[in-house]
Amino acid sequence: MSAVDENEMVDSEETADEKQTRPVTNEKNENVGAGGLIILFFILGLAASLVVGWIIFPKLLYSQKKQPIDYNHLLHVEEVEEGCESCHFFREDGSFSGIPRLVQCIECHEEVQGDDPEEEKFVNEYVFKEKEVPWLVYSRQPDSVFFSHAAHIKRAEMDCVTCHGLIGESEHTRIYEKNRITGVSRDIWGKSIGGFKKNTWDRMKMDDCAECHAETGGRSDNQPNIPITGFFKNIIEVTFPGTSGPGRKTSAQTQHESCFVCHK
Repeated sequence: MSAVDENEMVDSEETADEKQTRPVTNEKNENVGAGGLIILFFILGLAASLVVGWIIFPKLLYSQKKQPIDYNHLLHVEEVEEGCESCHFFREDGSFSGIPRLVQCIECHEEVQGDDPEEEKFVNEYVFKEKEVPWLVYSRQPDSVFFSHAAHIKRAEMDCVTCHGLIGESEHTRIYEKNRITGVSRDIWGKSIGGFKKNTWDRMKMDDCAECHAETGGRSDNQPNIPITGFFKNIIEVTFPGTSGPGRKTSAQTQHESCFVCHK
């Protein structure tokens, strides 16, 4: 074998080694770089979706309105004798009066009392004109839902605070937030889009009704406890169907799947 052939064989061997080592190293580096980019884009996409879904979207979904009159609950509660029931009472037929009508207010507001501009506005624009105040109801459910106050207050002996919170201690009315799509108050869904809640009055969804009925077992002698956050319960229910308590599946009155008990 000549020297030229030996040199060609060495060159060919080195070329083969280079093909086996160098390209493989470059390919591994490229794979690592591509994987890092994928992870980075995933993290950025997740962060962006959380910002849009949990912060931006709720702000766009709900419109904000002020109540026509800035009402002072605390002042009125101190002036009446029977607390909430002085203004929110049951009629003789057992039906609930709901928000007070103008006729209930005129007795104390025939004329402007004090120098509060809201009082002056109420008397001049509504009392003198015999015009009902167009209150925005935070707790108004959709038209398809039927709720009996008598069953919960009279029979179950529940306190107003359980569902409506400490509104009797408020000196100003909150901003009313309405869902632009459904037209329902945000108080029904709750302030947290993730379903988190700390108090019984943080929201008024069907899950909360079912949770309360499941906890109390339908007994009228027990006040419902503060519900545990339903967020993780919903995840479990979706992942493992059929694991929820009886309150979610059955009617509070009939213990059967009777939709008409709560829905018109």
